[in-house]
Amino acid sequence: MTDDVRLRRGRGALGFSFFVQGVTFALLVTRIPAIQDRYGISDGLLPVFLAAVPVLAGVASVATEHLVKRVAPSVVLRWAQPLVLLSLLGVGAGERLWHVAVALGAFGLSVGALDASMNMLGVSLQRAYGRSIMLGFHAAYSLGGILGASAAWYGAHAHLGLFTGYLPAVAVLLPLVLLGSRYYVDRADRTASEGLPEKGLGAGGFALLLPLCLVMACAYIGDSTVANWSAKYLQDVLGSSEQTATVPYNVYMVTTLVGRAVGDLGVRRFGAVAVVRVGTLLAASGFAVVAAAPGVWTGMLGFTLLGIGLCVIVPQTFAAAGRLFPGASDTAVARLNIFNYVGFLIGSPLVGALGDAWTYRGAMLVPMVLVLITLFHARSFGPREARYGVDHERRAGDRVVDVGRGGNGV
Repeated sequence: MTDDVRLRRGRGALGFSFFVQGVTFALLVTRIPAIQDRYGISDGLLPVFLAAVPVLAGVASVATEHLVKRVAPSVVLRWAQPLVLLSLLGVGAGERLWHVAVALGAFGLSVGALDASMNMLGVSLQRAYGRSIMLGFHAAYSLGGILGASAAWYGAHAHLGLFTGYLPAVAVLLPLVLLGSRYYVDRADRTASEGLPEKGLGAGGFALLLPLCLVMACAYIGDSTVANWSAKYLQDVLGSSEQTATVPYNVYMVTTLVGRAVGDLGVRRFGAVAVVRVGTLLAASGFAVVAAAPGVWTGMLGFTLLGIGLCVIVPQTFAAAGRLFPGASDTAVARLNIFNYVGFLIGSPLVGALGDAWTYRGAMLVPMVLVLITLFHARSFGPREARYGVDHERRAGDRVVDVGRGGNGV
């Protein structure tokens, strides 16, 4: 098999993995009320269950950093993704409180390993392609999220039980994931030719990574604000109907998909720094519009801007970590991935507490300010004139490995 075919298959397989994870996560989070009702979880206990998932995922991300020193990231992903799917099924299959506790614990641990290994392979493949493709992987995740949320809506509308609603998705996706995992392409497959053996971050390495960690946490604070508070904000603050209040998150997901689908083109044309700066300003503008919105449709416009702006930051943060530590990208991605969960844990409680103590309009200004922190660290995403992989392409010359110029895939 030629190198370009192998890379294209690896890209397609990894893109499908991102898609499946989007479906799976959406099926879980959009049915939280049904999970609470099924197991009789009290309102006071529910935040504990929900917080346990990202905490355990963070632990698993740290463990994955050390695990991939012994086995390839593709091996971790090959086993983690089926475990995530089976854990989702376990959430719908139990009857007692401890059943769902075990299932959510397994989900958190496996999803942490999944997220870390998936982005490790994404960063690795982007280096092999010599151009920006990372946003495309995250676009596949957004598409999966939209389809998963739609399937969850149908399950709730048709009054399907959790297990009945989850089983078709798991039954279809599990064998496809196992089949696709045969085509993952590891960084280890190319280290000899690139001369970049995997090593640690080195002395002071984490200090260099820290700005990207801060950016990642702030981006997920913004994302979790939209996920958890957009409906309440439209209904309670802007006076929308209950049905209309469900629209902003769907709009946000669609604009996230569109932004990520075209974002790689922007990175190739203008560079990562410019794209991240524009995305940051759009996201901050979106929060400002939401906070000042006089009515429902202006609020919708704000959430639309948020989706277009925030969607580029997270994929480019992972990509920047790979560029910053070309010889230790797996370690950098694993540590950076922890701050995904930090932002998720902080975002929703922060906005809720500020909204109760102050106003929800004022609370929306806090993630706006936090997102703007990205502007101060934009240079961490690379030189202004850089396009991802320029040096790699020069080294490659006319070799076949530069498949990015005409490649297919996700």
